[in-house]
Amino acid sequence: MAAILIIGVSDFEKTSIRTILAEHTVLQATHRNDALTILSQNEDVFLIIAELKLLGTSCSQVLDDITTLPQFIRRHIILLTSDDEDIHEIENLPLEPHIMACRSEETKLLHTLIVLQLERRHRRELMQRLREQTSLFNSILWQSPVGIAISQGNCPSGNDKDDLFVVNPIFEQITGRTREELLSLGWVHITHPDDVAVDLQNYHKLMTQEIQGYHMDKRYIKPDGSIVWVHMIVARIDFPNTNTQKHISIIQDISDRKAIEEALIESERSKSVLLTHLPGMAYRCNYDHDWTMQYVSAGCFDLTGFTSEELLYNKKLSYNEIIAPEYQKLLWNEWEHCLSLHIPFKREYEIITAQKERKWVLEIGQGVYSETGEIEALEGIILDITERKKAENELTYHHDHDLWTGLYNRRYFIQLLKQDLNHSIDERKRAIIGFNLSTIHLLSIRYGFQYSQEVMKKVARALLIHCNQHIQLFNTYENRFVYYVTKYETREDLLAITRKASQTIDSILSVERINWGTGIIEIDQHNQQDIEQLLRNLLIASERSTISSEEDFPMCFFDDYMKAQIDREEYITQELTQILSDKHPERLFLHYQPIFDLKTKRIYGFEALARLKSDKFGLISPLEFIPIAEKTKLIIPLGEIILRQACSFLNTMKSNGYENIRISVNISPIQLLDPSFMDMLRTCFCETQIDSTSINLEITESAVSFNFEEVNSILGEMKKLGVDIALDDFGTGYSSLSRERELHVDIIKIDKLFIDRMLSLKPEEAITQDIISMAHRLNQRVIAEGVENEQQLEYLQQFGCDMIQGYVMSKPVDHTLAYNLLTIHNPRGCKDT
Repeated sequence: MAAILIIGVSDFEKTSIRTILAEHTVLQATHRNDALTILSQNEDVFLIIAELKLLGTSCSQVLDDITTLPQFIRRHIILLTSDDEDIHEIENLPLEPHIMACRSEETKLLHTLIVLQLERRHRRELMQRLREQTSLFNSILWQSPVGIAISQGNCPSGNDKDDLFVVNPIFEQITGRTREELLSLGWVHITHPDDVAVDLQNYHKLMTQEIQGYHMDKRYIKPDGSIVWVHMIVARIDFPNTNTQKHISIIQDISDRKAIEEALIESERSKSVLLTHLPGMAYRCNYDHDWTMQYVSAGCFDLTGFTSEELLYNKKLSYNEIIAPEYQKLLWNEWEHCLSLHIPFKREYEIITAQKERKWVLEIGQGVYSETGEIEALEGIILDITERKKAENELTYHHDHDLWTGLYNRRYFIQLLKQDLNHSIDERKRAIIGFNLSTIHLLSIRYGFQYSQEVMKKVARALLIHCNQHIQLFNTYENRFVYYVTKYETREDLLAITRKASQTIDSILSVERINWGTGIIEIDQHNQQDIEQLLRNLLIASERSTISSEEDFPMCFFDDYMKAQIDREEYITQELTQILSDKHPERLFLHYQPIFDLKTKRIYGFEALARLKSDKFGLISPLEFIPIAEKTKLIIPLGEIILRQACSFLNTMKSNGYENIRISVNISPIQLLDPSFMDMLRTCFCETQIDSTSINLEITESAVSFNFEEVNSILGEMKKLGVDIALDDFGTGYSSLSRERELHVDIIKIDKLFIDRMLSLKPEEAITQDIISMAHRLNQRVIAEGVENEQQLEYLQQFGCDMIQGYVMSKPVDHTLAYNLLTIHNPRGCKDT
């Protein structure tokens, strides 16, 4: 409570002053130093009434003290003196308005000055309360049906071509204008003339960033000439990293409120009108555990389903019984806290209506105190915010969940990890297990997106079976799931969890013929600081297991060995990039493996096989660097380099007299599906002056089987150039015989797997003969790959195979040895027939 300090005022005056200041704390000092001590210890003193002679030896000294000493600064001071010279000196000095003088004997004037100071303080308090109530009103307004307009334009008079203008239907309804009309006219032309000046003044301050927002009551003129009163809130909307200025205007039709305000001047009855129109209920109740109602507005029925009469003085039930049980104690504690501090109460909670329906409400209230400071009652309003809560909950759900599977998403998982790892005090082991189903997109290609997502939902349900309080499931990436394991003992425990989950989902994915893998990372003090990197490593581990694992249920721990593999992969990627930038082009070169015609016993041609010599790792197998190039899309420019080198080799052989030799080049599916692939082929053949009929382009069967229509169309375009198409690794890609007939393929290359089995199976059990026979019926030639011994060669000759390729004749060799092989096996020297 505010206090007043009296310094040396007579007993009569003190008694009189106390009568005026009955509601304030009055302190007394007998001399200057005593006053300074009291002021230092009581910051709530706002008024000082002092006899001038007790504050100093002279009027000048006193005035110097009260304008310089911190104890006096910003406090209102009334100086009492009987000396005319002091009064004259004070009145002629340029003092602040809060320092005043009065003759000691002028009691009425003293009273008037005191009342004036109290009025000023009271006005400040009223203004403070008004600001609080305005803020509260605005908060309520945001939750009520209001008109909203968002604008980027700077022209209040309309016709701003750069304006981005959005209004909601309530805004159009309140103003009686469509969006197009509002945009064309501008708000100045539809605002009442008496309100334009103030509105424009505030608006220009807003646009020049003098203020961040403003609010006012104003009038709009509707098309029919009628007036609608609105309460308007205008605020800037600042977006980072942009100079665009936007502002939002929020209006609520307060025409009824204005009418009520006018009625309040005439009659107290308008209070009930105001409460009747309140979207909720107003109340006055006892401060007891039942919240016994002394007054309840008519809106009680719409809000709770109970009438006012049923709640008044707990006639049928108490308001506490309407509050959801889990909030009853919380509300009591919150009210206790607010009342102890004499601050307003504001809380959201749930009630249970007469229809047993749960509703969210916002209660705003305050205590009513007696003159002695005791709580007489509580007053406030209770508003229905159920729809707002539903919208908030829906936004929160969308923010934290994957909408297709219903699982918590990556954003939520990262937040959970941060909280768990930063604030956990136990020493339980923690790990994450990632399930990588990235190849499920192949189902989308074959059967559509809806089908693949239904499979994802089945997998999610299967993984949820193994969840408990220590195993949580999340959908962190597209087509990927993560278990967060918060309690286990050994790695074997993690493997057991992974195997169980894998067995469950394998029954789903094996039917769909989808490859998948699992990555596992144990979280420790070395990796828990960077959660983003932790999840990237998990993704890498799961991808690695998908590619490399030979287990029934592929799984891979991310450890130091894998990190070294990743570092190696990154270095190889850098070397491939350097080759493309022409820094070390010699590191990428070709070897050539001869293809023998079994009928003529001569070399039919060569398959060009890419080789990479790393500065750090030496010779690197294409089985390692080609997948890296495909993953990074570097295979597209690298593939062109390989094709050009192969064409150069072919030109060299032809210049030495071997006109009919052919060269085979492998084409990655990524190259094949690149939009610029066909143009690259034409340009390469033109610039190398190669005869395209001397080129065989090899594609894998798996590339065709999962994207048949598009790939087969491209193959048809390739054949128009005159090249032959070879289907590599035949028998491993799930292609059907019916589609094989439609495929634009000239040559079938039987995979080494079938050639190896020829030695372990009886001749009648091997299907190699059937493959050769089928290909011949389709007018296709057959090349057997991986032929390593004479017995395989004899079988293939017996089955009518056209050509072979393998160590039985020659391993891949450089261009010099390739030429030597030609001179041996095509003995006609420089003239090859």
